[in-house]
Amino acid sequence: MNKTIVVTGGTKGIGRAIVNKFANEGFKVITCARTNDEQFPENVLFFKADLSKKTEVLAFADFVKASVSQVDILVNNTGFFLPGQIHNEAEGTLEAMIETNLYSAYHLTRALVQDMIDKKAGYIFNICSVASIVAYTNGGSYCISKFAMLGMSKVLREELKPHGVRVTSILPGATFTNSWAGVELPTERFIASDDIADVIWAANALPVTTVLEEIVMRPQLGDL
Repeated sequence: MNKTIVVTGGTKGIGRAIVNKFANEGFKVITCARTNDEQFPENVLFFKADLSKKTEVLAFADFVKASVSQVDILVNNTGFFLPGQIHNEAEGTLEAMIETNLYSAYHLTRALVQDMIDKKAGYIFNICSVASIVAYTNGGSYCISKFAMLGMSKVLREELKPHGVRVTSILPGATFTNSWAGVELPTERFIASDDIADVIWAANALPVTTVLEEIVMRPQLGDL
């Protein structure tokens, strides 16, 4: 039986790279995004959802449960970035980024993890950021949301240890996605989205007795 991976935000950037990697390796893939104008292979199921809204997170979880008997891997990838500083960013910026970057992962994990606990197997990857460990000017609410995401991931790791469910926090630096569109920098100053997908594939391939708790990835020349 083919294994199943659930990837949020799977139409662009890091999420799409993960979807492609695991689909090419024979996994059944279930993904979601607010919009979709992409073409997926037949082993990829797509559900339209805005994961900043709890009702749509739970609707996506229901779709997953109706589509497959078990989830082997969950990748909480949905997120977005708005530049700004705490003292001057637009009203509502913190709420928007917490709802998308943190609450989506919290609610979806709660909806799907019990089956992993029951079968004492499964893997959760949380896409955090180097902004989860290094605050920077103009990071504002994004840094807050990513620090919180890493905190949630650490808590999950401790809670799920005795249940055989592995948890890994992925902390990428600048990655070549649409977030950097228009920036006049050479591509070698960025991580490739495919590299992050390859790291997740490699971590999952380790024996179930071993877990990479946190993986920090940066461009070779360092942070931007």
